[in-house]
Amino acid sequence: MDILLTNDDGIYAVGLQALYKRLAKRHFVTVVAPEGERSAVSHAITLHEPLRAKMIEVNGGFTGHAVNGTPADCIKLGIRELLDAKPDMVIAGINPGANIGMNINYSGTVSAAKEAGLWGIPAIAVSRQRCDLQQYDDVAIFIEALADHVFEKGLPNGTILNVNFPGIPVSKTSGVRISRQETAHFPEYFEKRVDPRNGVYYWQGCDSLTAFENPDGDQAAICQNFISITPIKCDMTDYNTIESLKKWYKEKGKKVRDT
Repeated sequence: MDILLTNDDGIYAVGLQALYKRLAKRHFVTVVAPEGERSAVSHAITLHEPLRAKMIEVNGGFTGHAVNGTPADCIKLGIRELLDAKPDMVIAGINPGANIGMNINYSGTVSAAKEAGLWGIPAIAVSRQRCDLQQYDDVAIFIEALADHVFEKGLPNGTILNVNFPGIPVSKTSGVRISRQETAHFPEYFEKRVDPRNGVYYWQGCDSLTAFENPDGDQAAICQNFISITPIKCDMTDYNTIESLKKWYKEKGKKVRDT
């Protein structure tokens, strides 16, 4: 299998290195990743400055393309310019910090996988809840097996998998739970501070996950030490509301063109 590997933490991140080390044993892996930290950039792309990609060797472990853009840039540039052909799969991660609930909307890791989905390429976004564990080998083993299943079974066009691990060894997890995205807001806050020149600034923060509203949600799965797998669609259309909107205009006596 030809795999395009990326992340949003930069090409030197240990999670990406763990995935490469595992996947490269059986697959042809190309790394196209940001040259530095690009967390929480969502699906941003670079339009007003040139994109540059340079080949670098990472700690003697692999050679990859370091891009000065975003994770979505890495996928677009990789597919259109850096690879000889479209890959069989894109894997983004391993991100240190869970990408669940509302945070999926901000995640560069998930957006890289979604960009692949827009190209019709099966993709997996991988994250683990922040913890003291500094090695990701067991997560990489799990993802390799999942990637094999995805390659064999396939995914619907435009659907990607968002996979999150609790902050414990995989062997100590409660198992796997197929989850939905939690839509409740995280307990966020802004800390207001004043700099030495009397200027006001803010630091955004978020409390730890301690509760959940939906028992079948990804947040509940992580809190209960399950590995969460959530299928996410790139098509954001609300098809039920399409019919409601048509009725609004028909009630006003205006013609609505059906597609």
